[in-house]
Amino acid sequence: MLVVDRYEIGERQTSACGIPTLWMEALGLMDAERQRFDSLLMHTAHGDARYRLPFTFSTFDYRELCALLWRDCDARFETAKVNGRAPAINDDDAIAIDTDRGTISAPLVVDALGWRRMLANGDGYQPPDAPLSRGLEVHPEGKGDDLEIWIDRRYVPAGYGWSFPARDELRIGVGSFDPRFHVRKTTELLAEDLDAERVRYQGNWIPHKLRKGTEGGVFFAGDSAGHCLPLSAEGIRTALYFGIALGRELRGVVDGWQDREAAAARYAEFNDSHEWKFRWMLRVQKLVPKIPSRMLGPLVRLLGNKRFIEWSFSHYLQIAPPEFARGSANDQNRAGQQQDDPGDALRGERDLVEAE
Repeated sequence: MLVVDRYEIGERQTSACGIPTLWMEALGLMDAERQRFDSLLMHTAHGDARYRLPFTFSTFDYRELCALLWRDCDARFETAKVNGRAPAINDDDAIAIDTDRGTISAPLVVDALGWRRMLANGDGYQPPDAPLSRGLEVHPEGKGDDLEIWIDRRYVPAGYGWSFPARDELRIGVGSFDPRFHVRKTTELLAEDLDAERVRYQGNWIPHKLRKGTEGGVFFAGDSAGHCLPLSAEGIRTALYFGIALGRELRGVVDGWQDREAAAARYAEFNDSHEWKFRWMLRVQKLVPKIPSRMLGPLVRLLGNKRFIEWSFSHYLQIAPPEFARGSANDQNRAGQQQDDPGDALRGERDLVEAE
């Protein structure tokens, strides 16, 4: 197995790096945790509210988390810039990939290269005319006790600002649902309002629409499949979630109990079964900017009702539930059992995800 990326593993952080703690526990990643939060402090121009969450969120060190995930992997890693598909080298089923270090090929290929979807057949996005959000943050030194969100038109007409403390660092940023709105000035404004330095910038385009999980024999996961959740822009949890599902299917091909076409069909079905959840999140994302600013404060306080918070956040967690990751430790035994009945490969996980 070969993993190829333009940068070293963990080198290019493009996220505020927050995730439900349950996911870090399920995957044995707690050494990368930097800070934990049991509430979310919501700010508007007309009042604030604190949401007591039914589960905790953790910020983490991106480089360390990547190292922990890679630690038990027996694949080989090489740095190379992927340019796209290349003409087939032979007449077999191998898929050829053009890189700046030459052409490589394999029968199983996963595009996890990001929103550009480099290995697709012509359905790439070109911002700003694309379903992408725009995000930027600064990383000053500092401490904080609260996970904070700003829904304030002073910072962004459609979107939100945030401050995610991570032990000795603050991750302060602004995300715009409208890709045409530039967020550098308002990111700096938010940092200034918080008396924080404007240093160590990082930003990225954020997809907010689910895309096809397979195309032309290639499998897609993470931002290349639009797995970042609309509204919240949480993408690491869903990248892990869909990546685990895809890995289980590819193992079935390697172990010989299904072929690539069967794996593609099953993963595509799994991916598409989440479309309605992403669609509803996107509807809420489009609704928020239409709410008059003066109503945001009362609305945020109203939605802070304990019963609503527990209901909404529990459903939010179940979009990509941590129980799905906890099964990964037993994948090897399960894979051997699946040889007798390939139809069971994701049935249990699918039932879990859809049982709402």
